[in-house]
Amino acid sequence: MQNRMIRKVAVLGSGIMGSRIACHMANIGVSSVLLDIVPRELNDVEKKKGLTLEDKVVRNRMVNESLQSTLKSNPSPIFSRSFADRITTGNFEDDMEQIADCDWIIEVVVERLDIKKTIFDQVEKYRKKGTLISSNTSGIPINLMLEGRSDDFVKHFLGTHFFNPPRYLPLLEIIPTPHTDASVVDFFMKYGDKYLGKQTVLCKDTPAFIANRIGIFSIMSLFHSIKDFDLTVEEIDKLTGPVIGRPKSATFRTCDVVGLDTLVHVANGLNKAVQDPEEKKVFALPEFINTMMENKWLGSKTGQGFYKKVKSADGKSEILSLNLNTMEYGPQQKTNFATLEQTKTIDDLSDRYKVLCAGKDKAGAFYRKSFSALFAYVSHRIPEISDDIFRIDQGMRAGFGWSHGPFQIWDALGIERGLKIMEAEGYEAAKWVHEMVASGAKKFYDVRDAALHHYDISGKKHKPTPGLEGMIILDHIRSTKTVWENNECNVSDLGDGILNIEFRSKMNTMGSGVLSGINKGIELAEKDFRGVVIGNQGTNFSVGANLMMVFMMAVEQEYDELNFAIKYFQDTMMRARYSNVPVVVAPHSMSLGGGCELSLHADAVQAAGETYMGLVEFGVGVIPGGGGTKELTRRSAIRYVKGDIELNALRENFYRIAMAKVSTSAVEAFEHGYLVRGRDRISMNKDRQIADAKQLAIAISEQGYTMPVKEKFKVLGQQALGMFEVGIHQMLEGKYISEYEVKMARKLANVMAGGDLSEPTEVSEQYLLDLEREAFLSLCTEKNTLERIQHMLQTGKPLRN
Repeated sequence: MQNRMIRKVAVLGSGIMGSRIACHMANIGVSSVLLDIVPRELNDVEKKKGLTLEDKVVRNRMVNESLQSTLKSNPSPIFSRSFADRITTGNFEDDMEQIADCDWIIEVVVERLDIKKTIFDQVEKYRKKGTLISSNTSGIPINLMLEGRSDDFVKHFLGTHFFNPPRYLPLLEIIPTPHTDASVVDFFMKYGDKYLGKQTVLCKDTPAFIANRIGIFSIMSLFHSIKDFDLTVEEIDKLTGPVIGRPKSATFRTCDVVGLDTLVHVANGLNKAVQDPEEKKVFALPEFINTMMENKWLGSKTGQGFYKKVKSADGKSEILSLNLNTMEYGPQQKTNFATLEQTKTIDDLSDRYKVLCAGKDKAGAFYRKSFSALFAYVSHRIPEISDDIFRIDQGMRAGFGWSHGPFQIWDALGIERGLKIMEAEGYEAAKWVHEMVASGAKKFYDVRDAALHHYDISGKKHKPTPGLEGMIILDHIRSTKTVWENNECNVSDLGDGILNIEFRSKMNTMGSGVLSGINKGIELAEKDFRGVVIGNQGTNFSVGANLMMVFMMAVEQEYDELNFAIKYFQDTMMRARYSNVPVVVAPHSMSLGGGCELSLHADAVQAAGETYMGLVEFGVGVIPGGGGTKELTRRSAIRYVKGDIELNALRENFYRIAMAKVSTSAVEAFEHGYLVRGRDRISMNKDRQIADAKQLAIAISEQGYTMPVKEKFKVLGQQALGMFEVGIHQMLEGKYISEYEVKMARKLANVMAGGDLSEPTEVSEQYLLDLEREAFLSLCTEKNTLERIQHMLQTGKPLRN
């Protein structure tokens, strides 16, 4: 097989998807040429400037405006704005020859076969032999694009369907034709996984492929049944959101965000493409959707959809919901279901499904009906859209943000129980499911020897699930590899002399159980292992310290106990820094407060590309008290280079803490100084992060690891205090901070200056930790701080006053 490398990509089409795909290529260090059409007439601005249709700025207007609009979008499609320099723009008429030195050409033009064929005619003129080429179509059959193409083109062509936004949604569907070379398919499956950070899913060339086929069915099936259940729009969103492991936007809010016209386009395409009459009915548009389309109630893009934001009489914003019976907007009604109340104490989603389907109210009836329809549909789509159940589950998790795919939900209920519910609801599973149960198989999935196995329909037995090679999935190893655990933390043997310390507390907060686990894991590693990884595969790495514990101690004025708790936290961070084995921390998603502090004290960090890291304690009225303030002060001192102004780095880090700056990516975490260039690394695929961290720990150990030497560093005393006071005054005058936040900022300033020292002084880490702890404790005695902590616990949002 050819040893392929992707150094440069041509993206043909700069619309919403094209520009975002180019940005994601830039995220992984690949340069791209982004091309689009030439305008046929001047706009008003160009006319005023006296430009002509021959001017380059005019000819590239479409592509440049598209890219700039994309770069301004929120959330950002690019890790760092500087990465935009990796994208070169041009147009189809002047710059098509640039594709000659590209390793991959991806077509992302409008969804019309005739236009795609015209583009491919141009590609054939300039593409060098052997270059990979793909289409990002979401609905046009891949095989229809092969007409008139050369043998080499056909051999290297397939579908690569990114989901929008490409940076954030991890699904990449790979759709080969019967003529695609097997090595090309294998390359894209692996490249998408290891380099693009994607869950690559092999699909058949069937209508809407896998994820959209199942996802749109799920939505359309709900549209057709909502009135039967007498449920409101907001009630459906309550039932189909996080409670069943789906995104917060649930069903109708998701439709508003994506755009009803987009959903209707896919549904209409499926209605035309599928052959089964019953399936056609599901994809037919109900009357209320036709009305919304006629009224242009398309969602966020038109200002109203299933929800509408308005200003009330008192000037406050209010979000109304659409009554699907009257087609009028009204105030949202509070949702209350007894079934949901029963699940509030059930954290394990797999256990929650059983309770939801057993409900005696409208919610229980809704779940039994909707899950039955889903199970029947996916079972009958095999082997049409895929030969394997795991590909359907992967597609729904990665493309639609479901925590569990359809067959995983069915497994959680129990296959036989699921069949009984389906029968009661009037649905029939595919024949192969009944044959599977008759053979004695009890589950679609099984974990054997720390590896996931799935039921193979053709082979009629369970076999290892492909694509997981080289990954470490903690859920798969925990039952057999645990060496120590408590209620909040698990220590597992990853093999090759490396232990993993996994947080398992609520939201992975760092309370006494987690801190005990960190200390115990390092202790065990120092005796019998050669390195430690601190990582988990929860929704977030850690949202920080256990605020409830801090709040209760402060309210009860148990200041000695609080002082001890903070000291224990600080000591644990220092234990991670000063141990006899390397400690590698693997943060991902939200890595805030204590989660950031732990990363700051590691020997190395293996961060996920999507890591949102920062010291956010100011939002709850305190300063970072687990070593974060000390560490950013220390890093300011060691960053100083002769000829620079010593105060610059210190000022930057002061503002990072005072403004609670959070990185929007791991790349930005480097720019903020939370991660260290040349030492820390990034995993684009979060599923590979633990394995990558393990390899990093091994590498550090094999290089001859020795415990870092404790060294003093310089603090600037009154010189720094003067600078901080000027900044605090400016922030107050600019109304960026409140009077109480001035008090907080002065506490922070005192710590980062090293106290009221008359001259620059060399101090130890412990000296600054003591100042940090003293400031933290003093703020915990303030009523304002307690109000802020309480507000955060109640709402999940910081309080500003």
